Amino acid sequence: MENQNKNDAGSETWSVFRIMSEFVEGFETLRYLHPAVSIFGSSALKEGSRYYQLAVDIGRKLSDAGFAVITGGGPSIMEAANRGAKEGMSKSVGLNIEIPTEQRPNHYQDISLHFRYFFARKVMFVKYASAFVIMPGGFGTLDELFESLTLMQTKKIFNLPVVLVGSEFWGGLIDWIVSSPMKAGTLSREDLSYFALTDDPREVVRIIKEGYEKVRRSRAI
Repeated sequence: MENQNKNDAGSETWSVFRIMSEFVEGFETLRYLHPAVSIFGSSALKEGSRYYQLAVDIGRKLSDAGFAVITGGGPSIMEAANRGAKEGMSKSVGLNIEIPTEQRPNHYQDISLHFRYFFARKVMFVKYASAFVIMPGGFGTLDELFESLTLMQTKKIFNLPVVLVGSEFWGGLIDWIVSSPMKAGTLSREDLSYFALTDDPREVVRIIKEGYEKVRRSRAI
């Protein structure tokens, strides 16, 4: 038992180096990627779905507007956003994750990184993003949405544009935020200003361009 404990401790120690290598590779690969938009969304929606087509359109429009597009590198919405970005003028980036199910890298990545650890991958999503687009998705998408909002609320990052796409999908969540956390006093009316909601790809690009310029001016002061 004692030897087993020693082996486990040694394995945990060596995992630190794997974690460091993921950060180093990510920093070295993405440090010149600017500006960029991280797009989050489901891995389960089919290619023919309207949200898939919407993600293609958004990815292409952002790419043509000069923004690299970063996704989780997998299928469905991630694939669609990478696909649109690759059809455009800017880079298409996939931050792929090793998990037992779902993840297979899509074929629309100009830059492809591979992660074992979710937290290292999430740092890359935030560190190199000038904005976030949140498409319909599951727990992972919700996690990425609320982490982005938390980082801005706690002033750990600048107030970057966060655009929720799909009023039918996100409307219930926003109604709940107003009727429960805001009513209880755990969130304020001001907290709603951290994100916008739209179904129009052109509006997504407009919000992001205006927000990006605002942040860039504030950094220059």
